[in-house]
Amino acid sequence: MSRAMPDLSAGATSAPVFSLKPIGYVSSPLVDRAHAPKQGNEGSPEAWLVFAPEFQAGLSDLQAADEILVLTWLDRAVRDTLSVHPRDDLTAPLRGVFSTRSQDRPNPVGIHRVRIVAVESPTRIKVLDMEAFDATPIIDVKPVLDRVKER
Repeated sequence: MSRAMPDLSAGATSAPVFSLKPIGYVSSPLVDRAHAPKQGNEGSPEAWLVFAPEFQAGLSDLQAADEILVLTWLDRAVRDTLSVHPRDDLTAPLRGVFSTRSQDRPNPVGIHRVRIVAVESPTRIKVLDMEAFDATPIIDVKPVLDRVKER
C-alpha cells in the first residue's frame, strides 16, 4: 500500500513536522564561529559528549579508539540560507547550500566523524575532531562502518 506524498510547497498546512529530542550535548572550548575550525580534522580541540542518563544503555558498547558519527542540531545556524560562499570565502562563487558542508541550512543537522579517546563514565565520552560549539545538542550517534564490521 502506498502513501500519498506530502505537500511540501511553501505555506502548505499538510507539510510534515518532526520532533527531535536531544540525547545529550557537546562540551567544548569552542564558543563562536570566528575561532572554530570548519572541519573536525582542522585543529579541533578535544571535546566531551555528555549524554542524558536515560540513554546510558545505548552507549554501553562504545569504547576508546572507536570512530563514530555524531549527529548534532546546529542550533546557532541561520535557517533560511540556500546559497553560500563555501568555507565563508567571499572570493569563492556562491553555491547551493546542499552541495556544501555549511552549518547554515534549512534543517541544520551536523555530521561529525570523531574518534573516541576515553569513556570517562557511562554517559561522558571524550572525542577528537569535534568542531561543534559548546552546548550543541546531540541528536544521534552511529558507528562508522567503513572500517569496522557491523556488531
